[in-house]
Amino acid sequence: MALNTNKNLKLYYSISEVAAMFDLNESTLRYWEKEFPYLKPKTSGPSKVRQYTDKDIELIRLIHSLVKVRGFKLAAAKKIINSNRDGADRTADILERLTMVRDELMALKRQIEGLV
Repeated sequence: MALNTNKNLKLYYSISEVAAMFDLNESTLRYWEKEFPYLKPKTSGPSKVRQYTDKDIELIRLIHSLVKVRGFKLAAAKKIINSNRDGADRTADILERLTMVRDELMALKRQIEGLV
């Protein structure tokens, strides 16, 4: 068995780390936990500190894509996730990739315009 030397490998993320990943308030994440019953991060200690796994973060990424990026209401996002989770995941992944490609193309365009 090989030793994994990846220093960025984390099992759990704090609520502040996850909020920073998506540029959200921590209160938004806590609210989403109430609205989406399948979003349940692990809690530890008497102070109930939230610990998000990669699976939790992927679900937050999907919710964020539906609500913040595509503009769905929470009820509509819940319905989409409940009825077609795999399709919603694929759509969110495609949208994220297209956004990255657009950003790269815009950066290339700015570089080309700088050469002219």
